[in-house]
This record gives sequence, C-alpha cells and structure tokens, in this order.
Amino acid sequence: MRYALTILAALALPAIAHAQGATASSPPEFARKAEHLKPGEWVWASKIAPTGPLLVYVDLSRQLATVYRNGVRVAVSTISSGKAGHETPTGVFTILQKDANHRSSLYNSAPMPFQQRLTWDGVALHAGGLPGYPESHGCVHLPFGFSRQLFAITTLGATVVVMGNAVDHVRTSEAGLLAPIDAKGNPTAVKDLSDLEFRWQPERAPSGPLTIIVAKKDQRIVVLRNGIEIGRSAALIDDDDPGSHVITLSSTRDGKPKWIYLGLPGHEEDAGRMLDEATINRVRVPRAFYTAVKAALRPGTTILVTASSVGASEGQRITIMDAIAPTP
Repeated sequence: MRYALTILAALALPAIAHAQGATASSPPEFARKAEHLKPGEWVWASKIAPTGPLLVYVDLSRQLATVYRNGVRVAVSTISSGKAGHETPTGVFTILQKDANHRSSLYNSAPMPFQQRLTWDGVALHAGGLPGYPESHGCVHLPFGFSRQLFAITTLGATVVVMGNAVDHVRTSEAGLLAPIDAKGNPTAVKDLSDLEFRWQPERAPSGPLTIIVAKKDQRIVVLRNGIEIGRSAALIDDDDPGSHVITLSSTRDGKPKWIYLGLPGHEEDAGRMLDEATINRVRVPRAFYTAVKAALRPGTTILVTASSVGASEGQRITIMDAIAPTP
C-alpha cells in the first residue's frame, strides 16, 4: 500500500508471482527452501499445520514475513516495507479490514490486490513491488501469489506482529510498540498507570483474539483484544534477554491448550518449545489482574515478549502489592 503501482505492473504480477512461489510437504524441505529465498520468492507449506490459530510475523530487518498456524511455521515470503521517510511502523496489530480489490485513496487509486488493513491511516499488507529492498510508502508489499493465499486463510482480528528495523539490523526498537485505537479505529492517547497497579476494561472490546505484550523495558504488561487495549498492569519482569519472543496458546492433539514458542527469525531454536515454569517464574503481576487475564485466555492468544517500549513513563518505580507468579 502507499506505493503507486501502474496498471501494467499490477496486471503482470500474477504471472511473475506464480513462477516465484514454491510449495513444501515436509518441515525439512520447507526449512531448506525458506533459507534461500531471493527477492519476490516465497514458500508455502500449509499441510504441515492445516488448522489452528494464525499469526503473521513481519521481520523488517530481514525483509521477511512468516506465517504461523497453531505455533508452526507454514509459510515464508520476502517483502518490501516502507522506505526512508515512510518507515513501516513496528508493533502488534490486528487485521481490521480485508479487500481483495482495494485501490489507494492516497496514491491515484493505485491497485492494492488482497489488501489487509493494519491501521486506519493507511498501513496494510498487500501485493506490491518487491525489488529486494524497502520501497513502499509504509505498507508491507508481498508477492501476488503469496498475498492471495494469505488472504484466503486470515480472518478479521488475526494478529500481525511487525518488528525490527529495515535500515539497521537490530534486535529491538526504541520506538513504542503501541499505537492504540478505539472501537471506531480512531487513535487514542496512551494512558500511564500513575499510582494504579493495573487497569482492566474488557468491555472496550468484548470479543476477539487476545494479544498480551510483556514489555521488559517498561516493566509493563499490556493486553489487546481486536487491536484495542483492554488491560495494562505494572509487573516485575526478571529477564535480561534483549531479544523478542512470541508464544501462542495452541491446541494440541490431546485437546489441552499449551503455550508454545514460535521459531521467529533469529530464534529458530524456539520453535515448538513449551513455555516452562522457570520462565514463567520470572514474571510477577497483581493477583486480580492475573485472574482477569487468565479467564479471558483462548486458543490463539498470543504473547509477545519484548525489550521495546509500550509507552510507560521511564524511571517510575511502582511497588507491586499482593503479587502472584502466573502458572501454565
């Protein structure tokens, strides 16, 4: 999005993308193909995990998008994100709108096939140019064939995590992760906790997928539902790992939900690892907040553990009274 495709280029995209896509039927074959993608190429292996909660992870540093289903990596594609001056924002987003035949309202009605909106001010996933470097006006460009397949399996409210830095390869970002919106999609100001230990307002978004951000820099936990902040708590987080990790509540064969790490780019060793008690014990949260969040958990809930900021005031000390260690 935000990139003026010509009609000729848009018409040429399907033939080009089909030639650049690949499929895989086994995890080893998928991993081998995913490691050697050139600009415009992608690999799809939906049979590895045919059902389950979906999450899209966009790595700006590597210019890659990875699709996870039920905690398993099922697709990887090269991307082109925002160029200098129009950088793609980092953060945790949900898909707000889908339009297979969308046209830009900002750039001369340029076609944006298979648009999936992330923000109301113009950032989206969609098919677009893929020169091998960031060139868009803020959107995430995907190959035409990959974009079409992704559009077919996503639903409104699906979680999209955008992390990294397209200019410098960094592990975290100093920029805030949250650009909160209200129920109508309008931006809202981030409210700090002041002297309150936590806020819990589930009525702001009564239903939809849950995303939990564990922000180590701010010592905060933020809960989003359908992209709307419904909870925020002070926390004690004893973890000096500067990297980012994503954990999803997945359905297992025995029908019991379990927290499973996703193998993010740079953290492939995490893939399939269960959330262990030692890691959980590094976090302390107010008892009432923990109880409220636990009652709202459903398969598909995503936890992002990050050293980036969620907008809390720096240097503010908050004493956590009646803290409790979460349990699996």
